[in-house]
Amino acid sequence: MKLTKEQKKTVSKELGKTLKDSSSIFFTNYQGLKFVEIDELRKQLRPMKAKYRIVRNTTLEHALKEAGIAGGAADLLKGPCAILLAPGDDPVAPAKALLKFAKDAEAMKLRGGYVGGQWMTPDQCKALAALGSKPELLGKLANALYSSVAQGAWVLAAPIRDLVMVLKALETKKSAGAAA
Repeated sequence: MKLTKEQKKTVSKELGKTLKDSSSIFFTNYQGLKFVEIDELRKQLRPMKAKYRIVRNTTLEHALKEAGIAGGAADLLKGPCAILLAPGDDPVAPAKALLKFAKDAEAMKLRGGYVGGQWMTPDQCKALAALGSKPELLGKLANALYSSVAQGAWVLAAPIRDLVMVLKALETKKSAGAAA
């Protein structure tokens, strides 16, 4: 079914609003993928509330302008293009899912991304996916903070602990000397 010019404008505006609301956008080449594979990717992204959409390049170009996103690579919108839209403040989880899927489905190629107001190359997207997710990084930070505080407490308690051990040893020595 062909869309009228007004319908195309409406679709473009709706997509522009969605792009504006997304914190991270990844651009891929989907040519060569089967519908079943794309559906599997969408199932993997569902828990993250991320969406994978196949969009016409002209519609995507107008939507990017509508969202106020400019300055992407010129070859980003050449050939068949699909986008991964991820809401929320954790761009790592969708990037990991996308790259894991791309390893299994060799036909998918990552073209780039737009995360936190910055354009990213495919290599930068791969580096982003190599990071830990937000909960993992927060856990590591909490562990580092706790361990530094615990080490400080341990060092401060050492003189008192050593004094108690010396007094205990002295008591043991005196009781052994009195018994002999």
